[in-house]
Amino acid sequence: MMLNNSRHEAVDRLKQEAKAMGADAVVMMRFDSGSISADMQSVAAYGTAVKFID
Repeated sequence: MMLNNSRHEAVDRLKQEAKAMGADAVVMMRFDSGSISADMQSVAAYGTAVKFID
């Protein structure tokens, strides 16, 4: 449950950052996760922000 929530939060932050840059979409999105300690994990969402042109 906590890992799932962390993934959702990472994706939400990725969307916010892309929107702040004026992007229309994020492509090539991926997750990176790892253990910090026995009871802590880190989750990051990476992607490429893109802007559509007419």
